[in-house]
Amino acid sequence: MKTELRLPAIEVRQSAKRTLYTFAVDAKLVPSFATVSRIRRNTGDDLQGYQRPEVLAHIEEIRTYVESESPMIPNAVVLAFDSRVRFESHPGHKGAYARAGTLVIPVDDEAPEEERPGFIVDGQQRLAAIRDASVKSFPICVSAFVTDDVREQTEQFILVNSTKPLPKGLIYELLPTTDTALPTLLQRRRLPAHLMIRLNQDAASPLRGMIHTPTNPTGAIKDNSILKMVENSLSDGVLYRLRDGSGGEADIEAMLGVLFAFWRAVSTVFDDSWGLPPKRSRLMHGAGIVSLGFLMDTIAERYRHKGLPTEAMFVRDLKPLKPLCRWTDGYWEFGPGQQRKWNEIQNTTKDIQMLVNYLLLQYKSIVWNKPGAPRGRQLSLNGA
Repeated sequence: MKTELRLPAIEVRQSAKRTLYTFAVDAKLVPSFATVSRIRRNTGDDLQGYQRPEVLAHIEEIRTYVESESPMIPNAVVLAFDSRVRFESHPGHKGAYARAGTLVIPVDDEAPEEERPGFIVDGQQRLAAIRDASVKSFPICVSAFVTDDVREQTEQFILVNSTKPLPKGLIYELLPTTDTALPTLLQRRRLPAHLMIRLNQDAASPLRGMIHTPTNPTGAIKDNSILKMVENSLSDGVLYRLRDGSGGEADIEAMLGVLFAFWRAVSTVFDDSWGLPPKRSRLMHGAGIVSLGFLMDTIAERYRHKGLPTEAMFVRDLKPLKPLCRWTDGYWEFGPGQQRKWNEIQNTTKDIQMLVNYLLLQYKSIVWNKPGAPRGRQLSLNGA
């Protein structure tokens, strides 16, 4: 059945040769007049189309969000129409560079997908999610242009999708200020990001102002190093035990109490290495931050029978390790044939694993297993 979809729209003339149309439409109607120009190669091995395949996990996350209580998708979908789509202006509704009117889109229910007048340039995953969502309708904003040139469609696809994304550090700083449903990866980082921001901002924090973020560019410690340290503990350390407090919420203040106590103890015991740039002190380097995080969890496990460890407990257990640590000079003695100069330690999985194993092995030998020492669960070296 052939019909026409008539949508109120605004025509925006950006230049002598470039005209855009903006309008709102129920996203569930979009498949009736627009399709995906799927990237593929023809029999002659020539590249055709420009869209990537649907990413099912990403679509599922968006669909869940659309089905939530009060979803909002403010960014517009971008469509390209061929010349079968026309714009009818309204008399008297004209500005310096825009005019109001109606966008007329032909719809043919019996036509194959490749013969539809519209092509999705940006928003494929969002439209697929709304298509599958259990909602009656979901209006979206659309920006569109008209062209019969596939090369122009491809050009706009590349330009739209090559725009530089937000810096991850800025996203992490913004996460704690939100409470809406987020994609899984961001949702997992919301709590670690909140703890990181508190570590960087609270007056009582020994790390106050020391974490490098977009709003604190003078900080010496990379935000991602703090996030990794916190995430490791939340996964299988002392912070894991505090994830569910009263009311089923994470006990943020108890978590911060442990973090403040440990890093204050670190600043006391390793005072000569504290607060220096990472190039001058591997204590402030990603490898040092993440490795000490595992040591924090191990010390907390040793004192588990007493509840949460205090700053004094952390200081007492860290002191015997100070003579063995080479944060600013000398060589780490990791074992036969494994001597490493202090500034050769890099923020890599291999180096962090080596440093963690060394610190935990020395801690087990010097502190954990000394006569009369309290015993927690079996000490594990499989962490980093």
